[in-house]
Amino acid sequence: MGEYPLNVKAEIEYARRWAFSHNPAYYNFENIGGDCTNFISQCLYAGGAVMNYTKDTGWYYNSPSDRAAAWTGVEQFYRFIVTNTGTGPFGSVVALEQAAAGDVIQLSTNGRFHHSLLVIDVRQGVPYVAAHTFAAFDRALTTYQYDGIRCVRIIGARKNRY
Repeated sequence: MGEYPLNVKAEIEYARRWAFSHNPAYYNFENIGGDCTNFISQCLYAGGAVMNYTKDTGWYYNSPSDRAAAWTGVEQFYRFIVTNTGTGPFGSVVALEQAAAGDVIQLSTNGRFHHSLLVIDVRQGVPYVAAHTFAAFDRALTTYQYDGIRCVRIIGARKNRY
């Protein structure tokens, strides 16, 4: 299995293109729980991540009714990324002070993580993000309200070598 870095510039360009609208190739989950992690997954896919079609525990999207929970769910995405040893994107938790473009920040309220954001830039130590559900591009993390935070470094992706 080969590991490779994702194309962060392609992720950010995708985020710029679709932050304030929705790619018709993907269902908009905004009115049924939120579209934030769906948007993050789309960005990683645009950056070159391959899908992992493992039933129940993978990371993939074919349709609203044929997708992995990790493609759209905040907690499921986190668990997939930080434990994935197979095909698809993988990463690890880093300190917020280490946030870099291409990382994913997740916010919690009352102890429950509920929102995913893509870091598109860091300026003077402040991450700037793109997101769905509450559409944003180049929004300072300091403008969000939350009581918990985690930063997931997307190290890269893996795919089978054929």
